[in-house]
Amino acid sequence: MTHDSTAVQLASSSSNATASDGGWWRDAVIYQVYVRSFADSDGDGIGDLRGVRSRLPHLARLGVDAVWLTPFYVSPQADGGYDVADYRAVDPLFGDLSDADELVRAAHALGLRVIVDVVPNHTSEQHPWFRAAVAGEPGPRERYHFRPGRGASGELPPNDWESIFGGPAWTRVPDGAWYLHLFAPEQPDLDWDHPEVAAEFASVLRFWLDLGIDGFRIDVAHGMVKATGLPDIGRGAQATLIGTEPLPFFDQDGVHEIHRSWRRLLDSYGGGRIGVAEAWAPTSERLALYVRPDELHQAFNFRFLNCPWDPAAMRTVIDESLAATTAVGAPTTWVLSNHDVVRHVTRYGGGARGLARARAAALLMLALPGSAYLYQGEELGLPEVADLPDRVRQDPAFLRTAGQDGLRDGCRVPLPWSGAEPPYGFGPAGSWLPQPAGWGGLSVAAQTGDPHSTLELYRAALELRRAMPGLGAPEAGTGAGADDAYPCGMHWEAAPEGVLLFTRPGFACTLNSRSGPVELPAPGRPVLSSAPVDTDGRTVRLPPDSCTWWSS
Repeated sequence: MTHDSTAVQLASSSSNATASDGGWWRDAVIYQVYVRSFADSDGDGIGDLRGVRSRLPHLARLGVDAVWLTPFYVSPQADGGYDVADYRAVDPLFGDLSDADELVRAAHALGLRVIVDVVPNHTSEQHPWFRAAVAGEPGPRERYHFRPGRGASGELPPNDWESIFGGPAWTRVPDGAWYLHLFAPEQPDLDWDHPEVAAEFASVLRFWLDLGIDGFRIDVAHGMVKATGLPDIGRGAQATLIGTEPLPFFDQDGVHEIHRSWRRLLDSYGGGRIGVAEAWAPTSERLALYVRPDELHQAFNFRFLNCPWDPAAMRTVIDESLAATTAVGAPTTWVLSNHDVVRHVTRYGGGARGLARARAAALLMLALPGSAYLYQGEELGLPEVADLPDRVRQDPAFLRTAGQDGLRDGCRVPLPWSGAEPPYGFGPAGSWLPQPAGWGGLSVAAQTGDPHSTLELYRAALELRRAMPGLGAPEAGTGAGADDAYPCGMHWEAAPEGVLLFTRPGFACTLNSRSGPVELPAPGRPVLSSAPVDTDGRTVRLPPDSCTWWSS
């Protein structure tokens, strides 16, 4: 049995209860669009808003609830648009404000909500505020972290902080002062202690909410507040400590008051507008603070993303994540890939084994209580492009040292839509990063209608997720029993070594992480599997590196 025979039997036009009310986000499946790599409408090789709009029917057919758009604001593109020079305008590279408006209207007409990125930790060096600050105007300079240097002549940085992209986190301006940039020098950090910064971003949020945006993904939501005095860390390789140890420039308690103020603003609009934290925290408990009832609605679960292909580690992450978010009444948000990490097909080993594990991990993720995020192309089973020539790379970390590995371009290669040759329907001509030969077989057109394809597996999974009452939101199904660990009614069952088995109301999920098949009593009727399953109704032979959904 494989996924070609399942979803139609159980699917209905209804969704889980939260999908139609103000709590839609509690079980939503949200699709990340990296705009410059999704679809190109004008032939310049770079994806744009009109291109996104033209491909919205693909997302509607896939079965997602919302689309998250990476930054399309006016920007010098020093870091793929995460260096914003004007937060209220569309960069001509991607279109104009009317294109954004038409995209939102088209998405809403298809039943899709739209979430956009907001980048509050830093601006572009070309932002009018920073240009005035570098010119020496005292007011604008106070909106950023300018400090005198250390050493006899101020020739040394003010502290030992390192950029996430490598090198020092400080750059000196001609008058001798230094400014802080936790990322590239072209991305100066704002000082959120200055009241004009908070007022400006409240105005920016209102601007886009008035246009009809349904929410914001908050870039570096853990970074806006720095420890008083900007103390030294006392060790190097600081980027490797993010999300594992406390740091004076990340996850400071002061960020939560900012998020509370934004929650009040979002709630004032109604219609289920949401805030999503991109937040790295050293523990699940610290991460859960971002989704307390008066703060943001979701926070990405990077511990799940970083989890190896190991069932014990997976169960630990799942348990700790659910316990932490349950304690504050929030759903857990699951994610396997995004625009900053190696695609999970490749992380799980690459080739046929990596794809098998990626398909299984997707079913595991979509079976867990809460919300899930998909990164463009994972529904096609795309691998990381690891052999891009140095001359085409655009990741700002690539030429810097001691920071990230600088290989983020490999997960940002434009999508294949149709055809046997590049640009595979991405646009009229070419693509800003070269697409591999052989991606024609991975295109949307090639996989559509193939019952064994990864695309049809995702479509079936999302259809079933809507249809089965025990899936989706933490509240889905009949509720918790006396022996259930979580309000979602999820319960771990005994299983052979290397196998995970959990149940939810009317539903069971098995994951075989082993390299060989495993036999066990069938937990119900198989309704979807990432690989063919043999069962006589009493026992089941689970294929290696596979996940199966069961109706009970």
